[in-house]
Amino acid sequence: MTPPPATPLLDTVRLPSDLRKLPEKDLPQLAGELRAELIDVVSQTGGHLGAGLGVVELTVAVHYVFNTPDDRLIWDVGHQAYPHKILTGRRERMRTLRQEGGLSGFTKRAESEYDPFGAAHSSTSISAGLGMAVGRDLKGGRNNVIAVIGDGAMSAGMAYEAMNNAGALDARLIVILNDNDMSIAPPEGAMSAYLARLASGRAYLGIRDIGKKVTSYLGKRAENAVARAVEHARGYVTGGTLFEELGFYHIGPIDGHNLEHLIPVLRNVRDHGDGPVLIHVITQKGKGYPPAEAAPDKYHGVSKFDVITGAQAKAPANAPSYTKVFAESLVREAREDEKIVAVTAAMPAGTGLDLFGEAFPKRIFDVGIAEQHAVTFAAGLATEGFKPFAAIYSTFLQRAYDQVVHDVAIQKLPVRFPIDRAGYVGADGPTHCGAFDTTYLATLPGFVVMAAADEAELKHMVRTAAAYDEGPISFRYPRGNGVGVEMPERGSVLEIGKGRIVREGTKIALLSLGTRLADCLLAAEELDAAGLSTTVADARFAKPLDEELIGRLAREHEVLIIVEEGSVGGFASHVLNFLAHHGLLETGLKVRPLIMPDVFTDQAKPEAMVAEAGLDSAGIVRAVFAALGQGTAAIRA
Repeated sequence: MTPPPATPLLDTVRLPSDLRKLPEKDLPQLAGELRAELIDVVSQTGGHLGAGLGVVELTVAVHYVFNTPDDRLIWDVGHQAYPHKILTGRRERMRTLRQEGGLSGFTKRAESEYDPFGAAHSSTSISAGLGMAVGRDLKGGRNNVIAVIGDGAMSAGMAYEAMNNAGALDARLIVILNDNDMSIAPPEGAMSAYLARLASGRAYLGIRDIGKKVTSYLGKRAENAVARAVEHARGYVTGGTLFEELGFYHIGPIDGHNLEHLIPVLRNVRDHGDGPVLIHVITQKGKGYPPAEAAPDKYHGVSKFDVITGAQAKAPANAPSYTKVFAESLVREAREDEKIVAVTAAMPAGTGLDLFGEAFPKRIFDVGIAEQHAVTFAAGLATEGFKPFAAIYSTFLQRAYDQVVHDVAIQKLPVRFPIDRAGYVGADGPTHCGAFDTTYLATLPGFVVMAAADEAELKHMVRTAAAYDEGPISFRYPRGNGVGVEMPERGSVLEIGKGRIVREGTKIALLSLGTRLADCLLAAEELDAAGLSTTVADARFAKPLDEELIGRLAREHEVLIIVEEGSVGGFASHVLNFLAHHGLLETGLKVRPLIMPDVFTDQAKPEAMVAEAGLDSAGIVRAVFAALGQGTAAIRA
């Protein structure tokens, strides 16, 4: 008689406390089941796959050795956190990942006690972990703080600022560097694992402390050159000279997929570690799923896919994506102007600049996850007469705002800012929602701020930015496909600060900035059918304002609706400021700004977000009727 199949180990593990009851010999089986579960989940939901596959064993090992959630575990970036979510009480909800009302695609404090810090933008974990470690010490606690940093996050300066501070404080903090790309010192099998285990043990740590004291003594008593030589010799023996110089004890590199190597090292650090420690592990992005191993860039973030073939679901090919229109337009302009160069902060494919790089490999610069550096680097290029296009997502540009202000705007340098992912982005939730770029740029003196209403307008704005040399200029556009308008062969240079009338009417005026123009046109048709003759205008510019156009709309219409997919303080606020100072609010004009609500919006489909905010055609119509003091039912009757 055939025995019944054994219960999968993963079915017995709901929380890390269950995991810690398993014998260590069963952990490789659990890791295999966890990897299969992750692949199945993401095949149904889409999301970030490659990074999670690469940390399956590391996730199992950390939760097995450390007493989470009392021991704080921070993932940087959140792309790596899907296996962590499965093991921390959220497995049954994983198929709601990145959907409205479902689990976040990143770690989120409000979601679980096992997420002590929300991480979606990269390179924050060491800073947050250091704050937790110092807070623990101030309270007299003894719990561990572990920051797992990887997926390129170590290319950002913030990580080194935090490490420098941690070394100076000599704080008890564990940093795990998940190296899933390329290592200058790859692990070499059992000998490497043995040395890492030895280096993390009590005896070696004691010897190292003696070495530090000797080095300190030499620094006081001998020539500085001798002291530096001893320091570098110690760094050479223990590995990781840079990290040692920052005050971290460096262990590794070790194989991040070998639990027999990982667990002893983690235990040694847990039991004997003192001060800041960095464990360098080598992993493979996409590990255990051949299509992801073969193409880690394509499987970093995926749509729904077939598990057997790896084929991803494709979006309907109606209109081209805004990102592609931008990239092709920039390539077109760069063929005419050799001064045009492109700058990206580790997002060449996401911003479309990979196409530019193929055409002009010597004129593209990928600076890594370093938006602050990217902006000031672009400013430096501008001082030498080049025309830099610093293509950075709306929410990523937030990280470089000080550089935008001081290094670009104050100096009136002509840096061009193509701003992708402007407005609602859907599944990535509040950390990636492009709500604030118009607000934070239009407040700066001398900045030209544009927003494309459709893909043809985007072409015009690329050429306009290329031609504009008087100071900084930006243009925003959303994620996803355009609306299918007729496309010019090449964009035209727009007159700075001038909008356009798209449809003439007499009673209602709809003034749009950006891609809500299509909804304004649909609303105008419904309003016209209800007997309300409607003008539709595309502002094109949030700064400088087209004061002539706005004044005309205010004087010649009974109702003015201002529509933008952006936060309070943006385009509508500038329009209201103009109307107030010119006495145009005292004429009986009924003005209603329609903007994003003043909340951080969780993930949902973009169209649902737009409708909830009242920025779709139905919401615009409702706003008009409300301004007139009449309900939609009465008007339609």
